[in-house]
Amino acid sequence: MLEDISIKDFALIDNANIEFSKGFTVLSGETGAGKSLLIGALSFLLGGKSGTEQIRSGCHEATVSGTFLLDENPSVAAQVSSAVERSRSPLNADDESECKSATEWLSRHGIEPENNRILLRRYVRDNGKTGAWIGDTAVTRADLAAFSSFLVDIHGQHEHQSLMKVPEHRRFLDSFAGLNDRVFAFTRLYADLVSKRRRLDELNANDANREQKIELLTFAIKEISEAKLKPGEDAALDDEETKLSSFEKLYSDVETVNAALDGSGEGALGLLKRIRGTAQHACDLDKSLENLDQRLESVFYELSDIASEYKNYERALVFDPERLSQVQERQTLIYNLKKKYASSVSAPIEEVLQYAQNAQTQLDAIEGGEAGKEALQKEIAALEKQVYAEAKAISVARKSAAEKMARGVESVLSQLGMKGTRFSVSIIEKSGTELEQKCGPYGMDNIEFLISANPGSPLHGLAKIASGGELSRVMLALKTILAESDPVQTLIFDEIDTGIGGEVAVSVGSHLKTLAKNRQVLCITHLASIAVYADNQVKIEKGVNAGATQTKVFEITAEDRVEEIARMLSGDPTSSESLEHARSMLQRFSEGA
Repeated sequence: MLEDISIKDFALIDNANIEFSKGFTVLSGETGAGKSLLIGALSFLLGGKSGTEQIRSGCHEATVSGTFLLDENPSVAAQVSSAVERSRSPLNADDESECKSATEWLSRHGIEPENNRILLRRYVRDNGKTGAWIGDTAVTRADLAAFSSFLVDIHGQHEHQSLMKVPEHRRFLDSFAGLNDRVFAFTRLYADLVSKRRRLDELNANDANREQKIELLTFAIKEISEAKLKPGEDAALDDEETKLSSFEKLYSDVETVNAALDGSGEGALGLLKRIRGTAQHACDLDKSLENLDQRLESVFYELSDIASEYKNYERALVFDPERLSQVQERQTLIYNLKKKYASSVSAPIEEVLQYAQNAQTQLDAIEGGEAGKEALQKEIAALEKQVYAEAKAISVARKSAAEKMARGVESVLSQLGMKGTRFSVSIIEKSGTELEQKCGPYGMDNIEFLISANPGSPLHGLAKIASGGELSRVMLALKTILAESDPVQTLIFDEIDTGIGGEVAVSVGSHLKTLAKNRQVLCITHLASIAVYADNQVKIEKGVNAGATQTKVFEITAEDRVEEIARMLSGDPTSSESLEHARSMLQRFSEGA
């Protein structure tokens, strides 16, 4: 239930804070006062469209927040599926379509309500950025819409028009027929069948070129295995090939280094030896040079060691054309393997080794797949029979419930100014001859609500021909007959009174009052005969403040409400006759007025 809403700088509303109560609440005001702005703000809060045009002129940000009291008995709500649960993929076991209450949704997303209440908050800024929260958790617009669908249903010319979406018709019928749990179980069964069929298709596809795949994989594994590759081998071979192929230059460089260090002439070592003798003599004369003398000695011994190693290297340096040929042959082998089995010829040799490992895994799967294929085919055959039988049983139950639903909706509509209207539930078996084509995740039926609002006119799709006012009254009729099975606690009706008046309006008010006994109902209306049934009344008023147009929203009670009903009756809130008539109607139809 919506307990309160706070709106700041949204459209023409600068700042509004409204508290709501249980039962039936009417939203009223002069034409053009902005009654639909309040519904628009609530729709925005619940995950509806957002745009910078929603920001009040001259402001940088519009924000809307609202507190909702969750179902006081979540365990009961969890046993009942919503008649208007939103369209989501039925094949994902972790999808929110499995959730059956707001409490369960919060639990799955790790969000804790406080005192069984949850705060929703959303903003839009003039740079186009938006943000939304459920409690203290930031969420996406999709998450916000998914969660709020358990809390509120808005009916009228807004995004929550469930009846405009043909897939929703199946949900309404299943809820009325008490089939939600059964259809949910069927969806899981169907998902299992789809999964197993997909696996069988993969196995069959493997069969089509099984031998060819086995041959290719076996050849690759054998070729790579016989090469006896080692990680990092390609880099080591490159280094060795460079050394062997550049032998003459390498030998010349080393010979030059040795001559420079300790050649027949005065090399670096001879020169350094003479320098050491002179430095030692200087040190004998001045002891402060001892440190430098020691360092010079270290350099001498280090250079002597380097010269010795270079001499040993030169003696061992032998040109080996046979080894060069072996290295180059190995490099060619690795190059060809990389060309076949790696991403490029410059890729590391590890990619070839990984290819062999993956090929072995695929080969094992292909060779072992045949063993499980026969068992899988038997499982699918059994599941197909089970799915078809259950789909058929659900279809029979739907057709039985459809007739009862149609009679119930027509009965209520006749009292809501749509006498003579024919309502029907079309249930047509899905086309196709194969089981997979005939059945979908919700059964074998295509379901659509049909209506003929004028006597003698043929039935047509409700979503295509009904006006906003007719849709709202059809929804009111559906909500009346679904009152016991729909856990959504807050219903909002916009334009419920379009094209009606007199006794029909009184009947509409009476129905809304009845519907509000077990849930919260909010309704925008300009008819006093509907407003007087309300338990609470909120007035929307437009005015000018400091040269700027503003819309104010506030609750009215006592004499203020009498004056508003009088205005709705005659346009004159001060006329004694209108005031008396309004007071009389309130005393007659509104409890506690």
